[in-house]
Amino acid sequence: MSTTYQTTPRADGFYMPGEFAPHAGTWMIWPERPDNWRLGAKPAQKAFTAVASAIAQFEPVTMAVSARQYQNARGMLPENIRVVEISNNDSWMRDVGPSFLIDGKGGVCGVDWMFNAWGGLDGGLYFPWDLDDAVAQKVLEIENAGRYCAPMVLEGGSIHVDGEGTLLSTEECLLNPNRNPDLSREEIEANLKEYTGAKKILWLKNGVYNDETNGHVDNICCFLRPGLVALTWTDDHNDPQYPISQDAYERLSSYTDAAGRKLEVVKLHQPDPILITAEESQGVDAVDGTLPREEGDRMAASYVNFYLCNGGAVIPSFEDAHDQMALDTLQKYLPDRRVVSVPAREVLLGGGNIHCITQQQPR
Repeated sequence: MSTTYQTTPRADGFYMPGEFAPHAGTWMIWPERPDNWRLGAKPAQKAFTAVASAIAQFEPVTMAVSARQYQNARGMLPENIRVVEISNNDSWMRDVGPSFLIDGKGGVCGVDWMFNAWGGLDGGLYFPWDLDDAVAQKVLEIENAGRYCAPMVLEGGSIHVDGEGTLLSTEECLLNPNRNPDLSREEIEANLKEYTGAKKILWLKNGVYNDETNGHVDNICCFLRPGLVALTWTDDHNDPQYPISQDAYERLSSYTDAAGRKLEVVKLHQPDPILITAEESQGVDAVDGTLPREEGDRMAASYVNFYLCNGGAVIPSFEDAHDQMALDTLQKYLPDRRVVSVPAREVLLGGGNIHCITQQQPR
């Protein structure tokens, strides 16, 4: 069973390690929403299978699946991927799953944040979201890991940590009034420190242009290791992403981390603008209360939305001229890992990417 603690992680000596620290495994959720994933989610299911298979080369993978999709998922996924039944509203494990913590003495537990589908009734992406809000507790129960209930709305994709006291986020997301309207910036920072063990919060202003999550940090910037971050970039001054990335670069260049280090910034050039096609748009079931997928809409494509696993890194590819450059750059800065790419347009069509659909469980 999983114990729900009445204290806080910081008080009990727990902290969130960096994604680059050793994992016990990876958690994902199987896609099926026909109002978000085209053609009854069949293309997305193939993409999720490819991502899970790539990660499973490096570490154990668990796929959470609804009862009605269990047999389909079990049949599509390789045998070495564990399939467990967990009801859900959609397939973003990064945002609905627990943020796992360690104490450095062998203890593992998790934070169960409040979830409101990226904005609740003020710009949120679907209703209801009650099944998603229960996923974190169920994961922690399955893993027999203790649970801390955080007193604020937060999605896992809105923070990145270096495991040494530094946390990255964006003002666009975490300070958005559709998340925690009753909390001040100082109160949000205090909660982040109490529930992740962070000592210093580094704020970027905005996330990637047109990101429907209100600018999750995991799509624009991440830690490769303490002191080293990757930032999505474009050299096109006319691209609406340019001023966003330029502002982020200036902030990152001026910051020091919790250990007092200046940050080294690696620029990952974004793919050329990726637009939804007529065929892709027509394949999505239009439903009131969910975000429409319109022909010509620009998607928030970024190579920063990759996932670090034991001895590896799994990055998205888009059949774009910048794919190989992103792979080569990450391989250069991650010399101890094997960097592999997985075609990810079908994941992007649902509103996120490889990092958004994964959640690491530290060893």
